[in-house]
Amino acid sequence: IKKTNAARLLDALKIEYEMASYTVDEEDLSAVHAAKMLGVHPDVVFKTLVARDESGHLLVACIPAESEIDLKALAREAKVKRCELVAVKELLGLTGYMRGGCSPLAMKKHYATFMDSSILEHEKVFVSAGLRGVQLHLCPKALVDSEQILTQLRAEGYAISPSYQDADLVVVNTCGFIDSAVEESLD
Repeated sequence: IKKTNAARLLDALKIEYEMASYTVDEEDLSAVHAAKMLGVHPDVVFKTLVARDESGHLLVACIPAESEIDLKALAREAKVKRCELVAVKELLGLTGYMRGGCSPLAMKKHYATFMDSSILEHEKVFVSAGLRGVQLHLCPKALVDSEQILTQLRAEGYAISPSYQDADLVVVNTCGFIDSAVEESLD
């Protein structure tokens, strides 16, 4: 499977993931179809939707495959008056991704990203790798934490470096072994 920008970002952040692929049906690019093709329940597949608020700022929502987006709830979470989904024809120019292959990671620019809280109910989830027919399978806490960390660091003027040698700051992801990391740090 070809590495995508989203996968390269996870590599740079040292976040473990697997890539899974399936045959694309151009007539059905839905996340529910992706779940069916992957042989998993739609609850563990999260789709990425992009909205625009009244000021023109983009918002990214990552919600379960079978869910419909609640734009009023997204606006409340984003602390804006209202938002609406961007037109499909705008998606590629704004994010670098096409419909059916829009990843919440490594868009052309970093946008405020909101994840449905149910994502943390699962041990592993699937999100688009940024290419139709390719999904990232990873720990949802790592995904949520990485988005929060990236948002904060970018707001403070930091950029992502592909290696430790070039980094001013190193963030270590402990998803999957947090208890042992805490115990070790207490010793």
